[in-house]
Amino acid sequence: MATPLPLLSTGPTPARRALLARRVRWLVAATIAYNTVEAVVAITAGTLASSTALIGFGLDSVIEVASAAAVAWQFSSADHERRERTALRIIAVSFFALAAYVGVESVRALLGAERAEHSTIGLALAAVSLAVMPVLSASQRRAGRELGSRSAVADSRQTLLCTYLSAVLLVGLAVNSLFGWWWADPAAALVIAAVAIKEGREAWRGESCCSPTTAPAAAGDCADGCCTPEQPR
Repeated sequence: MATPLPLLSTGPTPARRALLARRVRWLVAATIAYNTVEAVVAITAGTLASSTALIGFGLDSVIEVASAAAVAWQFSSADHERRERTALRIIAVSFFALAAYVGVESVRALLGAERAEHSTIGLALAAVSLAVMPVLSASQRRAGRELGSRSAVADSRQTLLCTYLSAVLLVGLAVNSLFGWWWADPAAALVIAAVAIKEGREAWRGESCCSPTTAPAAAGDCADGCCTPEQPR
């Protein structure tokens, strides 16, 4: 007697997809709200302290708002898959713009422009973001992978990038404050620019996630492991 073939999963049911889309919209709204506050605080504190890294961190928050807004625009349509490529391109261009500005300002600072001063507000902001952003990123990435949305996963990676940048910023500001190593601030900003270029290239090529509605990819085709849809939680 022939062994019955296993049933192939075609992804979430329509009801589950609708729920996931709503979840993504709520997470995007939370990301926009937090990053708006973060941008205002970081840019203001960075300007007062002449900190390239802190200003770059604030501009990254502005970029994250633009990225989240692109995803919100995509999911405002019932047929959000058709808007995905455009949303990904917006996210990618946002990364490149951030990298260009921060890179130029970092080089200027290293060549002898105004040196950064201590910023208590900047240190506190970096610490808070280091705690908040991983939670938002993980929640959106989980929903985006199950939904099979490259743009939602790309936006979650941008939010995760903020976590890494928070750590880089915290170290740069702390070293400058404790030891007076002024070059640590622009050096931290250059790290921010380099990571932004990498994430921008991946978003432009649409490498954030594989669609769960297609056949499984060959081993190694999708490094983040999202080719197979996650089980509903």
